[in-house]
Amino acid sequence: MELLRLIESIRSPFLDTVFGYVTQLGEDTVGLVVLCALLWCISKKTAYAISIAFFLSGLTVQGMKISFGVERPWVIDPTFEPVAGAKEFSTGYSFPSGHTQSATSLYGSLGAQIKRKPIKAVCFLFCFLVAFSRMYLGVHTLADVVVSLLISFLLIWITYKVFKGDAADKRRDFVISLVMVVYAAAVIVIATVLYASGIIAQNYISDCLKVAGACIGFAIGMYIERVYINFSVKSKNIIWQAIKLILGIAGVLVFQEGLKLVIGTGLIADMFRYFLMLIWATVLYPLIIKRFFAVLP
Repeated sequence: MELLRLIESIRSPFLDTVFGYVTQLGEDTVGLVVLCALLWCISKKTAYAISIAFFLSGLTVQGMKISFGVERPWVIDPTFEPVAGAKEFSTGYSFPSGHTQSATSLYGSLGAQIKRKPIKAVCFLFCFLVAFSRMYLGVHTLADVVVSLLISFLLIWITYKVFKGDAADKRRDFVISLVMVVYAAAVIVIATVLYASGIIAQNYISDCLKVAGACIGFAIGMYIERVYINFSVKSKNIIWQAIKLILGIAGVLVFQEGLKLVIGTGLIADMFRYFLMLIWATVLYPLIIKRFFAVLP
């Protein structure tokens, strides 16, 4: 808390605004848009490698949140006040930091794969800027962001070593998908037991189950696409690429928000919506791309 008090002393309206925008780079929605753009329009290999690190680190962080149950800084110290408006978007437990994990697994993975040093440096700078923004806003401690950074960088390194080659390797892809599904199922079981036992409230496991649902959808979808669909990211021109991306993101939003009107909200409904979002991104929309957008190499 001493470090947060020190950072609190340098706050200003200008910096509040700057770091309010910086922290949005770690929003899950931003990550999903970037991953979809990579998957549908730029490089499937890069998209899959980043997504594996993204979802596995997300599961790990969310699992640790509900397991350790560390409260937010203003709960630990009632005299401490975060930046105005920051509380509203800081749900769940504090340790480790979800925004830091999301930003690091996304931009850190990009930085690890990009060869141009200036762009690589910017990617890694984003990781640490988001981490600092969480402390500046007063919603996370140093321990929260450091542990998220370490977890994310470790999984980026593991993914980089394991996920190699453009061509589909059925055995490898099956093992990766199976590990992700089993891991997500284990997190779901832990969350369910903690909730059913009355140890944690419903709102604390909501994000955890969303990530688990998305992870299962991605793992299954990645295997199906790589083995059975194998669409091309190439299109006729940049205009078709833009149309393809816009339509795809619109589909994601239909599953994320529009499906609420059909199945409602709640733990199971939210987990199912996020599962379907990733099935759309990795299976259903790639089938549409292959039929209407893709240009054979």
